Amino acid sequence: MSLSVALPAAGPDPSSSPSTGTSPDPRPTVPSLEEAQQRATEAAGWFQENWASWLAVGLRIIMIVVIALVLRMLVRRAITRLIDRMNRNTSASEGSSLGGLLVNAERRRQRSQAIGSVLRSVASFVILGTAFLMVLGAFQINLAPLLASAGVAGVAIGFGARNLVTDFLSGVFMILEDQYGVGDTIDAGVATGEVIEVGLRVTKLRGENGEIWYVRNGEIKRIGNASQGWATAGVNVTVRPEEDLDKVRSVLTEVAERIAKEEPWNEILWGPVEVLGLEDVLLDSMVVRVTAKTMPGKALSVERELRWRMKRALDAAGIRMIGVPEQATAEPAAADPTAAMAAPSAFASSNSPQSMAASPIPPKTL
Repeated sequence: MSLSVALPAAGPDPSSSPSTGTSPDPRPTVPSLEEAQQRATEAAGWFQENWASWLAVGLRIIMIVVIALVLRMLVRRAITRLIDRMNRNTSASEGSSLGGLLVNAERRRQRSQAIGSVLRSVASFVILGTAFLMVLGAFQINLAPLLASAGVAGVAIGFGARNLVTDFLSGVFMILEDQYGVGDTIDAGVATGEVIEVGLRVTKLRGENGEIWYVRNGEIKRIGNASQGWATAGVNVTVRPEEDLDKVRSVLTEVAERIAKEEPWNEILWGPVEVLGLEDVLLDSMVVRVTAKTMPGKALSVERELRWRMKRALDAAGIRMIGVPEQATAEPAAADPTAAMAAPSAFASSNSPQSMAASPIPPKTL
């Protein structure tokens, strides 16, 4: 019995045949020299076609940024020089006598600094914002959606921070219009006092008792400034109706002429002290009105000094004012001798009902 073994026929390896379902060779295919040259040629051509536009865009962006920065620097420097010139003019005006009375150095300094800060901030925002939009436009970016989104965001922020925006805008206009400044005595409605600091959002006031009021600029609806221009000192002199009016006028006029010639009242008074005449006539009094134009903020001190001098002058002239007690001239009435006597008692009479009710009941006889 013989065994026969069938050997496979020689041929290609079935694992390398494309007809089989096995995976291909994982080794990367190396491009040929011709393919590499073709790709390099395409890249060079694409770069050659677009490098001019890239260079133009880059140069445009660089020019925009450089021009914006230079313009911002020049504008800020011009604003700073303008503020410095305002301060120098203020210092020069303080050298005169009238300028020293009307100009407050701290007030002018804070006002100029606030105006300069606002102008520099606005200039920087406008210049840099415009440059940013121009850079985005250089990249061929559609600015319409961006501007629409910025508008919606601005409206939302405006509604959310409307009180802050109101305070800021009110502060800007108050400073620009010079409604009040440091050292002024104002009535802001919600508080009254001397201004110690003026800000874009809050104004600080020093009250009469030393307290500090922080008043938001947006809450100030009206302002009464007692430190601008001039003030009026007014005094009412109340005398008895039987006094001689010509004599009263003569005494008050003499006091007015004397105070106008003495230091330091001759500098504080910006006009003559005038006796205007009768302000009111009543059954038991007469009111004489005296007024004077004074330096801002000095009306109260002038009124106190006038009252002091007028009272002494009227007393020296024998003119009586309302409120001075008269001397007693009438004889006191004789004392009533019966005033200390008590009223007769009901128990003094035996026939009175009170006495009969208080008497003992007699016993009954059988």
